[in-house]
Amino acid sequence: MSPLGKLLVIGFGPGDMEHITKRALDALAESEVIIGYNTYVDLIRPLLNGQEIVRTGMTEEVSRAQEAVRQAEMGKKVAVISSGDAGVYGMAGLVYEVLMQKGWRREDGVEVEVVPGISAIQSCASLLGAPVMHDACTISLSDHLTPWETIVKRVEAAASADFVIALYNPRSGRRTRQIVETQSILLRYRDPQTPVGLVKSAYRERQQVIVTTLEDMLNHDIGMLTTVIIGNSSTTVYDGLIVTPRGYQRKYTLDATEQALKPHQRLRTEAEPWSLGAQEDTPQAGAAPTTPAGPSASGAAVATQARPQAMAAVQATTAVQTGAATPASLAAEALSRLAVGGKLPGAANARWGGQAPTVESTAGTSAVAGAGAPVGMATGGFGKPALFEVGVSPGVGNKKFTARQMALLAEVAGDDGELEYTPDHQIVLRVPCADPEELVGRLRDERFIVMPIGDVFKVKACDFCNMEKDDAVPVAEHLQVVLGGLQAPKETSIALNGCGMACYGAVLEDIGIVYRKGGYDLFLGGKKFGRNAHAAQPVAEGIPSDQITDIVENVIAEYKEKGHPNERFHKFFKRVGVVAGFRHEDAPATVEVNAVCGD
Repeated sequence: MSPLGKLLVIGFGPGDMEHITKRALDALAESEVIIGYNTYVDLIRPLLNGQEIVRTGMTEEVSRAQEAVRQAEMGKKVAVISSGDAGVYGMAGLVYEVLMQKGWRREDGVEVEVVPGISAIQSCASLLGAPVMHDACTISLSDHLTPWETIVKRVEAAASADFVIALYNPRSGRRTRQIVETQSILLRYRDPQTPVGLVKSAYRERQQVIVTTLEDMLNHDIGMLTTVIIGNSSTTVYDGLIVTPRGYQRKYTLDATEQALKPHQRLRTEAEPWSLGAQEDTPQAGAAPTTPAGPSASGAAVATQARPQAMAAVQATTAVQTGAATPASLAAEALSRLAVGGKLPGAANARWGGQAPTVESTAGTSAVAGAGAPVGMATGGFGKPALFEVGVSPGVGNKKFTARQMALLAEVAGDDGELEYTPDHQIVLRVPCADPEELVGRLRDERFIVMPIGDVFKVKACDFCNMEKDDAVPVAEHLQVVLGGLQAPKETSIALNGCGMACYGAVLEDIGIVYRKGGYDLFLGGKKFGRNAHAAQPVAEGIPSDQITDIVENVIAEYKEKGHPNERFHKFFKRVGVVAGFRHEDAPATVEVNAVCGD
C-alpha cells in the first residue's frame, strides 16, 4: 500500500446483503472512512463497525470524490461506495478524474482499487427472466451532465441496431419528458408489442417487477429507482418471463438429445453460413457441368391435398418451444390446425414434416399427437390480435385472380391490413387476426393456395403460355401439394418452366426444372441476386415425367436432413459436393465489371 493511503471504490450491488461480493465486504471492513450518498450509506450501515462516515446528498458527487482523495492523501484507507457497479454510472470514473486533475500517478500516488459489483442491468434482468442474453447497451436518460442531443443520438443508434436496451435514470420529479421522447424514438424502430421490463428497487424492501410492452410502458410508475429493459426484435414473453434468444436454435435442435453437428464440426465455417467468413461466395474456375447417371427413383407415395400440414406442425411446435410469435409461426400454427383438409400419409408424413403421428380425436378429426394447444383465438403477446401473415395465390401456374378472390382479399385486409404483391406471383396478406383458422378456411373456400411466409419451400411456375402448353402442369401441382410450404433450412425456390424457352427464369432459382421435348431438365444451386449471382448448374437432362417428382423429393429430403440452419441451397450444394447423386461443379470464373453507376 502507498504510504499516502488507499482509495477503495466499492460497488455493493443492488443493496441486498446476499448480493454483495466477498471482496466488497472485506474492503468495507478494512476501511477507516466510508464516504457515500445518504441512501447508500443507510443500505450498508449493518455492515459497518465504527468507521468514520462522510455522507452527502444528491449532486454532491464531486465533493465526495474530493474528500475521499484528501483523506487518502492523509494516509487513510477510504471507501467510496456506489450501488450496483462503481464503474457503471458510479463513483469510479469521477474519483479518477479528480486524481487526474491533481496530477496523480499510479507509481507514487495513493493506491486505488475498484471493487466490482452487480450492476442494475444484471440484477434487474435476473428478476425479469433472461432479457439480456444477446447484445445489449445501457443508456442513462439523465441530461444533467450529458446534452440531450447526445442521448437522442445514442437511443437512435441502439434502437436501429436492435440492441437490448437498459435505461438508467429514466425519470425524476423534474425530468419527465425524457422517457416520453425515448419511447417515441423506439417506436419508430420497434414493434409496439416489444416486451419491456420495469424493475424498481431490485432486491430491496420495496422491489417491484412489471412486464409490459413498449407502447404501454408509460402507463406504469417509472422513477429514479426504476431500470427499464427493452427487448430486441427476437425478445419474447414466456409464462410471465422476458427471454431474448441467444441464437442457439440456428445451430442446435433444442429438444434433441443428439445433435446433428458433432462437437468438432460446430465451429467450422460451413456450419455457420451466417458468419462473416461465409457471407460471400468466391467464384472459382472449373470444368463444364456434367450429367451424372440418374439417381434411383424411390420417392414415397403422395396423397393429394397433403401440402401444408407437416411443415406447419414443425413450425408451430418450434414457435411454442421458443415462445416466438412471429408472423411465419402464426401462419404455420393456423395451417397446422387445418387437420380436416387432408394430411400426408404415414411414410411421407414423417419424411417431410418430422411431425408426430396423427391420431383420431373424439370429434373425428385428425390432430397432431402431443400437440396440447387448443384451437381457438390467437392473440399477440399481451392479449391483442396477432399480426397474421400469409401468402396467397390463385394457383401454381394460374396467375389470374377472380373478382371474388380480389374482393375477399380487400374485405379481409380492411383498413388495418396490408396486401403486398410479390415477384413470385403471390400476394402477401398481413392483417391483425384473432382466428387464423377461420381466415385460412375462407381463403381456401375461394380456391386460394395458402402458404406460410419465411424459411419454407416455395413452388413457382410460369403460366404455361396462358395454359396453352400445359403438359408440365401436373408436375407443378404435384410438387406444390407435396413440397410447397414445408419448412426449409432457408427459404428455397423450386421453379418450373413449361417449355424450352425457359422465359420464366427457372434456371436462376435454387432448384430449376425445364420441360423440354417430353422430358425434364434439372438445374441445381442457382443464386438469383448479389454480386456473384449465377445460374443453377444443369445436372440432368430428359428425365421422364414419372421420375422427376421423385428425384426432386430426394434432393429436398437430403437438403432438409443435412442443411444447416440459415444455409442457402446453393451453399449447401457446394459444401456437401453431391446431392441425391448429382455432383457439384465449380462455376466458371466470372468477369468483373466496373459499373458506371459505381456499384
